[in-house]
Amino acid sequence: MDRIILHMDMDSFYASVEQRENPGLTGLAVVVGSDPKKGKGRGVVSTCSYEARNFGIHSGMPISRAYRLCQDAVFLPVNMSLYQEVSCRIMEILRSYADKFQQVSVDEAFLDISDRVQDYKEAVQLAEQIKSMIMYKEKLTCSIGIAPVKSVAKIASDFNKPDGLTVVEPDKVVGFLEPLKVRKLSGIGRKNEKILTGMGINTLGQLACFDENKLIEIFGKWGSEMHSLSLGQDESEVEESSKIRSISREHTFEEDTDDPVILIKTLDMIAEKVCRSLVHKGYSFGTVSVKVRLEDFTTFTRAKTLGFSSQDRDIIKRVSKELSSEFFYGRKIRLLGIRLSNLNKSKMIQTTFDYFLITT
Repeated sequence: MDRIILHMDMDSFYASVEQRENPGLTGLAVVVGSDPKKGKGRGVVSTCSYEARNFGIHSGMPISRAYRLCQDAVFLPVNMSLYQEVSCRIMEILRSYADKFQQVSVDEAFLDISDRVQDYKEAVQLAEQIKSMIMYKEKLTCSIGIAPVKSVAKIASDFNKPDGLTVVEPDKVVGFLEPLKVRKLSGIGRKNEKILTGMGINTLGQLACFDENKLIEIFGKWGSEMHSLSLGQDESEVEESSKIRSISREHTFEEDTDDPVILIKTLDMIAEKVCRSLVHKGYSFGTVSVKVRLEDFTTFTRAKTLGFSSQDRDIIKRVSKELSSEFFYGRKIRLLGIRLSNLNKSKMIQTTFDYFLITT
């Protein structure tokens, strides 16, 4: 029997949680992100309610533009601890419905339900049970896509939002994908979309018919992968990775700055936050990366691998300054970020005088 994969995606998760917590926000345009400061704020929209989307607001949009599109919207700060708490409960519900489970973000997950159901009719019944259970326990809606492969299930979950349920059976996969814009395929961003459209490839059907060898010449291995995915061919398994790959934090300045004192102070602040998160999650790091975005939105990254594992906050501060200092003079900076990677699970043993790090 073909695999039966389910992809669950919460509907406008952050905004929906805020509306649930404060019923007075129900039906209003709610934007979760940073303070727009009457159109002069920095940062971006994390998510927004469907009422806000009617004004053209969407995730990733500059918060200042969101304010201009709808000044009457309710703008709220991100309350990540609340969203993660709700997410944990939702993921526990989902785990009970599948032997193979993969959480991919705070508000979406894959379930392989091949061993739980006999056919797609039973798969629909199971999906409806999941939706009902999430509504009963959390008073939130989600959208679900069901298909024989992960990539198609993910596209299907976004097909009929909010509170949708879309099924794509094996013999319907190609017909389902053909008319969709190439951007619908996970992994094809704005840059690749522009290249593809320049080649006359606007839909997944056109991508499927295009010469695979030519795609490989232009995109390398990804060219072959996107060609297979456009045909609904996806061998990736539903499997949960317990290891966190990286931990990062960023800061967007209220005003672009070239003041070294402000920049160094900000780096130290970011280092404090990312180190606190690292220790809280029980990891040590081997690589420090910095992200620097200039006033014209040009973005640079620099990285250094230590050759050993550490949880030392001072190392994060020192290395991040070394990596970013070349940008601190003569050019105004919009954003700074620090990313820790090459993570290992760690155990800290505290004595009266010091900490000893044991990595596993």
